[in-house]
Amino acid sequence: MNNISDIAHIIQLAVAPAFLIAGAGSLLGVVTTRLARVIDRARVLEERMLNPRNEEEAGRMRAELISLDKRMQLAQRAVLLFSIAALLICLVIATMFIGDFIHVAIGPFIALIFIAAMFAMAGGLMLFVREIDIGTRALKVRAELLSK
Repeated sequence: MNNISDIAHIIQLAVAPAFLIAGAGSLLGVVTTRLARVIDRARVLEERMLNPRNEEEAGRMRAELISLDKRMQLAQRAVLLFSIAALLICLVIATMFIGDFIHVAIGPFIALIFIAAMFAMAGGLMLFVREIDIGTRALKVRAELLSK
């Protein structure tokens, strides 16, 4: 059986992945907030689409709804990838403890899980950046329309 100092060492090693979980949680919060705002905007536009003032306005609303749909898809996928990353990091921490208690060399398995978590985080970040880009471009287009 392991003594207290061995367990303390394992806990020290698990602290870095625990901070990654906090980071993934923060990113999840940001992306889900953006997703909620996009959904709210889409609902408003869908309601306004029932009685557009003219065909030009209807066309602009359709174009914006298409953009919002793309943003929703990207944000949903980013949420999925950040969630997977957080789950994999949890698995890394649990596997570290289990491996030490059953005295099995599982370093390569832990490394693979950690690498998979980093790929999931990177994928989520890329999708998040893409969603921001689409949203920013849509704002620029609306600003140009309003200045005419």
